[in-house]
Amino acid sequence: MSLFTWYARRSGGLAMIWLGILSYWVITRESAATQYNNRAPDSQGSLSAPRVSPNGAGIWTIIFSWYCLLIHVLVFSFPLRACWSIWDITTELRKTAQNKVVKEFKLGHRRRSSSTSLSSSETLTSSRATSSASSEAGDVDTESSAGSDTTVSTQDQVVHAIIIPNYKEEVDSLRETLDVLASHPHARGSYDVYLAMEQRENGAEIKAMSLISEFVKKFRSIDFTLHPADLPNDCPGKGSNVDWAARKLSERYPIGCRKDVIITSIDADSHLSSNYFSLITRMHFAYPETASTTLYSAPIVFDRNSHSVPAIVRVADILWCAAGLSGLYRGSTIAPPTSVYSLPLQLVDRVGGWDRDSEAIGEDLHMYLKCFFALNGNLTVRTVLSPISQTNVTAGGYGKGISGIVVDMRARYKQALRHMWGALDTGFALRKLVELWRNRKQTTRTFRPLHSALNDSTDVYIPEAQLDALTGSPGADPSFDKGFFSDVTHEAIKGPDYRRIIVLCHRMFEAHFLPVQMTILVIASSLYMWVTDGAADVHGVNWIFQACKYLRAVGFLQVAFYLFMYENFHRIAVTMREKEMNDAGLAKGMNFSHRTLKKNFIDYIMVPLVAPIYGAIPCAQAQICHFWTTDLVYTVSKKATRQRAKSMSVEEMA
Repeated sequence: MSLFTWYARRSGGLAMIWLGILSYWVITRESAATQYNNRAPDSQGSLSAPRVSPNGAGIWTIIFSWYCLLIHVLVFSFPLRACWSIWDITTELRKTAQNKVVKEFKLGHRRRSSSTSLSSSETLTSSRATSSASSEAGDVDTESSAGSDTTVSTQDQVVHAIIIPNYKEEVDSLRETLDVLASHPHARGSYDVYLAMEQRENGAEIKAMSLISEFVKKFRSIDFTLHPADLPNDCPGKGSNVDWAARKLSERYPIGCRKDVIITSIDADSHLSSNYFSLITRMHFAYPETASTTLYSAPIVFDRNSHSVPAIVRVADILWCAAGLSGLYRGSTIAPPTSVYSLPLQLVDRVGGWDRDSEAIGEDLHMYLKCFFALNGNLTVRTVLSPISQTNVTAGGYGKGISGIVVDMRARYKQALRHMWGALDTGFALRKLVELWRNRKQTTRTFRPLHSALNDSTDVYIPEAQLDALTGSPGADPSFDKGFFSDVTHEAIKGPDYRRIIVLCHRMFEAHFLPVQMTILVIASSLYMWVTDGAADVHGVNWIFQACKYLRAVGFLQVAFYLFMYENFHRIAVTMREKEMNDAGLAKGMNFSHRTLKKNFIDYIMVPLVAPIYGAIPCAQAQICHFWTTDLVYTVSKKATRQRAKSMSVEEMA
């Protein structure tokens, strides 16, 4: 590991230490200077303690003051942007809810003959030896089925490859997610579902085979992959699991159809509306010039069990939702996804899939950054106006009094720590930024399909000089067999978009630095005003700290206003989902959490507690831990599922 890499990964912790030292130095020096200036002269007309400067910390006080103002302005701007974004999304959702065109949008499938099978799949195995199962339902194109069971036969067809990574998830939670997907009108014609299982989980194969046998006729195909537990450089987590599944499914799609294959990564408890995939399909064909370089993000909403978790947990998730929503307004060019996102298989090929090390624990943001820098900042992001239904983290404490609240809060803190562990992505972005600057004059890049042997590492690019020397440029060896490079894609790339890069740097600072920096400065600025109370303003900075007080007050009001606006967003999202589930016959026993201002008034009171407990403290803990480890082991939290008969355990299935 290079010295720069070490410092980059710990940039958040180093910044926290630097600010702590600066604050301590300024406060102690200003305190000593105030005491010195307030002392009376001795009998000889001079002041004692000559080592104390009457100017306190001097230039460092000015730096501290202006930096404090900068951080307060950044904190003030976040809820302002979040309010604008949620208003914009809510307005568009109202239009979408009434737009029948979206609901009636056709994917252009030909009528297919029906075939059903359940067998061992050779397409999802490789030299690394994994197990998989495959099923096909109603997907054999009578005119072009030769060569691949998932060949795309029509130019206006999009195949949605849906990866559901899971580890020790309850069978009922997975079944409910599959039920929702299967209820979509285009599931049998367009959805290739991949259950990304972990070998570390006992009985994972049995669980997957049970679900496949149940849903074999409801999707275009449904398979499972088994992520090995002993792969080198693989860190247990969602990122490595999704990457393994993506490499397996990549083998099933030939070069000719990969441009119309879109991969969607979802959580095991995510409920997606059919509009989600219809809107992506429509945008994919509406913008062909950017179709291969587009990442699709959608707002998330916690609308399934928010009524059965403590208010502080509920508000923590609402504000976490705000972090994702804040970049999804119209005209936004920087919109990192939260949990659920979609991107074309060609883009996955271009960047070499998902990273698998401990640095990629926040795989959604990490994959976004990887795509962003691979395209020199020219990644296109489009908002899918179809809220993703999620469940609040719970440890089953509902109805158990104070002890139940404590266990639920503890479970949410573990999740917050995992979120903040993603501060490692700041180091990743810094390294990619340096790499981008070094290669800023590069105009083309070459890559191969994800499952290619050369793509087994994160470096997917073939040096152009090597490729030209081998494949027929002037002076190349004419006897060289080009067949090995028949699947090579050679594409031009645009120059760096520095405006987007600057905005991304701001968002990264906002996500991984602001929580701790703001907390330190609130405490430090209060101490500074206390120790300098009554002293002369020799630095002319007292107005800055007065301005910071007003910014904090207005910022808090903005967060409260965001919660007020969230009420409408939540109501529209849960109403749309409830109607769709009723139409699909799945609403019975399903959870729908409706909000009212009167019932949820306590949420507004919890806002001051959420910021430190689920923001600053876990962020500081993560950044301190990064000094000696980048690995985090976390457990799966309980999810809310439909209230129905309990499924058999894995042992009973066996």
